Amino acid sequence: MKNFSDLTEQELLALAIALEEEDSRTYSDLADAMRESYPGTARMFAAMAAEEDGHRHRLLDLYREKFGDHIPLIRRQDVKGFLERKSLWLARPLGLEKVRAQAELMEAESKRFYQRAARQSTDAAIRQLLGDLAAEERRHEARAEELEAQYVPGEVEKEEGESERRLFLLQIHQPGLAGLMDGSVSTLAPLFATGIAIGSG
Repeated sequence: MKNFSDLTEQELLALAIALEEEDSRTYSDLADAMRESYPGTARMFAAMAAEEDGHRHRLLDLYREKFGDHIPLIRRQDVKGFLERKSLWLARPLGLEKVRAQAELMEAESKRFYQRAARQSTDAAIRQLLGDLAAEERRHEARAEELEAQYVPGEVEKEEGESERRLFLLQIHQPGLAGLMDGSVSTLAPLFATGIAIGSG
């Protein structure tokens, strides 16, 4: 594992490309996971994936100009200081609040990375692009709010909240009730769970 401060400018750009690829794929995965039950939120994440892919293309263009076509594979786990991310397929089923919190964390981490990378770079063109991307990541929070207003207006948010509640009931309570019938779970567990759902509805 390497210290961030020891990365060369070539390594900084290679890492930035890898991070943008990961973020774009993560947003695409979120969009896919949300599409059936939360189509408005899915469209929002698809739009965010497209924005991250645009960042990747700009980084690739500058990398080729400076260092050629070969990009060394440098990942977040190779550099000290990055948060560990669990794969989304391990976290399913995904709730709305969970995925929106994940998106906020991703944007905050990206902003911090670009700010540090820009300060560390001495090449004017690299420093400018990294600084521009840091500024864009700062604007992403506002952009996410715009996308949410566009794709997840109030009535859609209400419908998606209802969808989430129905999914919760299907995924948590029905298996519990099935267990109650075959005697494999506590007789009190599904009653408590259903009482909690009714109380929060």
